[in-house]
Amino acid sequence: MTEGSDTTPAQRYNAALAGQIERRWQDYWSDHGTYHAPNPAGPLADKSAPLPSDKLFVQDMFPYPSGSGLHVGHPLGFIGTDVFARFNRMIGRNVLHTMGFDAFGLPAEQYAVQTGTHPRTTTEANIERYLDQIRRLGFGHDERRRVATTDIEFYRWTQWIFLQIFNSYYDETQDKARPIAELEKQYVAGERTTPDGRAWSDLSAAEQRTVIDEHRLVYISEAPVNWAPGLGTVVANEEVTADGLTERGNYPVFRKPLRQWMMRITAYADRLVDDLELLDWPEKVKSMQRNWIGRSRGANVRFAAGDEAIEVFTTRPDTLFGATYMVLAPEHPLVETLTGEAWPEGVDEQWTGGAATPAEAVAAYRDRTARKSDLDRQETKEKTGVFLGSHATNPATGEPIPVFIADYVLMGYGTGAVMAVPAHDERDFEFATKFGLPIVQTIQAPDNAPADQAYVGDGPAINSTNEDVSLNGLGVDDAKKTIIGWLEDNGHGEGTVQYKLRDWLFARQRYWGEPFPIVYDENGTPIPLPEDQLPVVLPDVDEYSPKTFDPDDADSEPEPPLAKATDWVEVTLDLGDGPKTYRRDTNVMPQWAGSCWYQLRYIDPTNDEKFVDPDNEKYWMGPRAAEHGVNDPGGLDLYVGGVEHAVLHLLYSRFWHKVLYDLGFVTSAEPYRKLFNQGYIQAYAYTDSRGVYVPAEEVTEADGKYFYNGEEVTQEYGKMGKSLKNSVAPDEMADTFGADTFRFYEMSMGPLADSKPWATKDVVGAHRFLQRLWRLVVDEETGELRVADVELSESDLKLLHKTIASVRDDYAELRFNTAGAKLIELNNHVTKTYGSAEATPRALAEAMVLMLAPLCPHIAEELWNRLGHPDTLVHGPFPVPDEKYLVDDTVEYPIQVNGKVRSRITVAADANAGDVEAAALAEEKIAAALDGGTPKKVIVVPGKLVNVVL
Repeated sequence: MTEGSDTTPAQRYNAALAGQIERRWQDYWSDHGTYHAPNPAGPLADKSAPLPSDKLFVQDMFPYPSGSGLHVGHPLGFIGTDVFARFNRMIGRNVLHTMGFDAFGLPAEQYAVQTGTHPRTTTEANIERYLDQIRRLGFGHDERRRVATTDIEFYRWTQWIFLQIFNSYYDETQDKARPIAELEKQYVAGERTTPDGRAWSDLSAAEQRTVIDEHRLVYISEAPVNWAPGLGTVVANEEVTADGLTERGNYPVFRKPLRQWMMRITAYADRLVDDLELLDWPEKVKSMQRNWIGRSRGANVRFAAGDEAIEVFTTRPDTLFGATYMVLAPEHPLVETLTGEAWPEGVDEQWTGGAATPAEAVAAYRDRTARKSDLDRQETKEKTGVFLGSHATNPATGEPIPVFIADYVLMGYGTGAVMAVPAHDERDFEFATKFGLPIVQTIQAPDNAPADQAYVGDGPAINSTNEDVSLNGLGVDDAKKTIIGWLEDNGHGEGTVQYKLRDWLFARQRYWGEPFPIVYDENGTPIPLPEDQLPVVLPDVDEYSPKTFDPDDADSEPEPPLAKATDWVEVTLDLGDGPKTYRRDTNVMPQWAGSCWYQLRYIDPTNDEKFVDPDNEKYWMGPRAAEHGVNDPGGLDLYVGGVEHAVLHLLYSRFWHKVLYDLGFVTSAEPYRKLFNQGYIQAYAYTDSRGVYVPAEEVTEADGKYFYNGEEVTQEYGKMGKSLKNSVAPDEMADTFGADTFRFYEMSMGPLADSKPWATKDVVGAHRFLQRLWRLVVDEETGELRVADVELSESDLKLLHKTIASVRDDYAELRFNTAGAKLIELNNHVTKTYGSAEATPRALAEAMVLMLAPLCPHIAEELWNRLGHPDTLVHGPFPVPDEKYLVDDTVEYPIQVNGKVRSRITVAADANAGDVEAAALAEEKIAAALDGGTPKKVIVVPGKLVNVVL
């Protein structure tokens, strides 16, 4: 019969029937609150039943509600977490799984600029579109817990957390954050010394405030930022391309200093590194975090330069004798001081950049550098720089060495200055080679080391001696200790630890973001608002874009959109000393803010009194030493998302969470106990002769070539996306096959962690599997049940219980593709054995339906119901294997003769090695090979093989 024709059986499982089933069960789950996870306390507590102690908190990374909708690659991780959550509900755990939206950000704001539509209108419409798509896929989300960062009641608590961080400092004696009020008490009591040594009472109120502000975890600082005049806003490093342009719009970006909010994440650098050992995360992600923080042990070394001292940090102080020149970042504060008035006589013209004076050379070079991103400056390319016209003194050799500026040195790492040791650093070697600078070996390289490049390996020190100290012959570690001791004894430096990690720039000159809960007094002092004045609601404005400038106007200054809302900016408040006029902050928080803590609001989304109730947080995220060991930091049980968030989002979230932990607001020391990175769905894309992408679904193949509208096109392979015209919508798959088929196909494509190619033509295989299973339970013609209570054979029982045991393990370990494969294998066996029989044994049918439920919940619910069970299977039972059927009675042994398999024997599973050997030698083919002789050796590998050596 042809599916879709008039002769199609009325009860055949096809897209139409699947759609009816799926809508019906989605409505049922929604009406009955099937996925509601009870809390210990508050309005989401269930007083009618005891709270299960066995819980699971599983979470997807916060999606942004894009207006373009989903393609089939987006739900991959979402389906994975849903399968995992469903399995754990079925084995009796209380599962919290929901989804919210990271809904602030630049795309909605830019759309508002183009169309005049308020970003909230666009964002809410996008969220509804997104929800319509994911609801079709049958996710088991507790929708009562859904939040969006743009909800006023959500960002009220984002502002509240900001205030907790603002009103805290890092107490190095306790190694944790403490309230700023404790610091003030220490100064008042004389337990801390003021910077200039005066008594606290001798300082004016403004001076006291300045001292306190120097310690805050949130502070205002003049910091170099990425300024994009064409956008009228500052952009984050990750929003700048390698060409020094904005990701959105391709506008030039300039580095310039601006007064900005900063978060002192550097105070937590050691804990952020060390506590990675407590987390069940992919090692790749841990390594990326360690590298981003960049903890390095070495020395600060001071090089005298006239009346100044240039301080550098180096991890290899043992190579100090080989420092033959110095390089400063173009932004280094000493550049102007050290720039000479005229070029020294005989200076190499290449060092001058062709300028008449050092000042002209420096100004021109700084201007060029300001147009480059940090990433562009660090990429391997021909080194550039200019000489400052002055020298510093190498403290180890006493020799004068020239001082340059070069863009490959950044102010963001170390001190913004390097001692250049070209013999042992590749970048320094390239620079020295180009500019004709001396190269002095201070580490003995092997005889076979190339002479035309830097030697970066280890070896004994050479050429490293003066009248006070000698490193010659010492290994690296001993040489480091010796030179650091000499530096400290002679006032030239000291051993120290440095980090690549910089404090977090926490402000954007945009409209669509969280307002700061801060006002400024007449002196420009930032005043935190009292908690009872939260939330500070984002006002409506007539224009959503900041003032933009000529894209090349590097001297322009930001004018954020909120600055135009004058009635909101100027406000009269009574903050305890009578009504006064204050000015609100016209910047907004970066998009990272809401995603730093959203897991905590999922726990308690309707709490008006606290951002999360302590009992609820402890239940869902608190440490569980009995399950995870004595060093368990707590956190949610499984966090799934793309590896592209491996550094910044996770680092920022961990920082916020640790501050809240230090202040006693949460019991978990880390937000995410276990992390899993899903792969990507990839797809073929096609370009025509102009290099323009054509719709992939309209491309045909013939004789190994590809054609679009009769023209041959070129095939390429990569990430699925709208721009490549190769995306497939999940709605299309649900319309064509049903959501359960789509879910099963995505999970069966390969391991969840791997990227894999999409092939629409292969989806039909998953659909046919579900049709075969349906036919085992339901008569396609009548819709009647075709199961019977009959005894299972021994072979049926063995295969069934081995499948149950294996599928349980696969679900628990996120091996959904192999779980699906084993269900197909079992289904094929049952179809072969009972497909033509009058009925399928109920024991097989029910077990298969229950095992299928996490992957394909709608069809499983429908079949379970038709099998006579009025209650949903969402909360189980999940089949449990009978151990007696997991043990094999017999074992098959392949028999090798001199390493080549010649035959096989089947023996009792408990046969000893002697019995196995005797059976192998008696086997007809092996006996013939022996021809009455005795083998040289017989090796029996228990349960595996027999090797006969002639």
